Amino acid sequence: QVQLQESGPGLVKPSQTLSLTCTVSSGSITTSFYGWSWIRQPPGKGLEWIGVIAYDGLTYYSPALKNRTSISRDTSKKEFSLQLSSVTPEDTAVYYCARRFDYSTAVRYYDSWGQGTQVTVSS
Repeated sequence: QVQLQESGPGLVKPSQTLSLTCTVSSGSITTSFYGWSWIRQPPGKGLEWIGVIAYDGLTYYSPALKNRTSISRDTSKKEFSLQLSSVTPEDTAVYYCARRFDYSTAVRYYDSWGQGTQVTVSS
């Protein structure tokens, strides 16, 4: 079973860029048909999908966040990263990385999650 681990600052100031990295314990992040996702949960709210970088390097983002979001990867380190710019207190959340099996729109599911990391946006 692959394990994922988020890392990054727990406190970010408003207007700055939030940067998180997810390290994958085994396997390759270029294996078909997996996508490597970022998801967050603000306090008292449900899960919100942020975006994904697919096995082939293509990226897809939530329309609500795409103007501020960038997901990249380092295949040699088995890491993928999230950058969210111009943050506000509304970006305070627990941030998760997760692996998604993406064979088709009909066959798509998450099979591994990181434990999550709290990020607070505050001056």
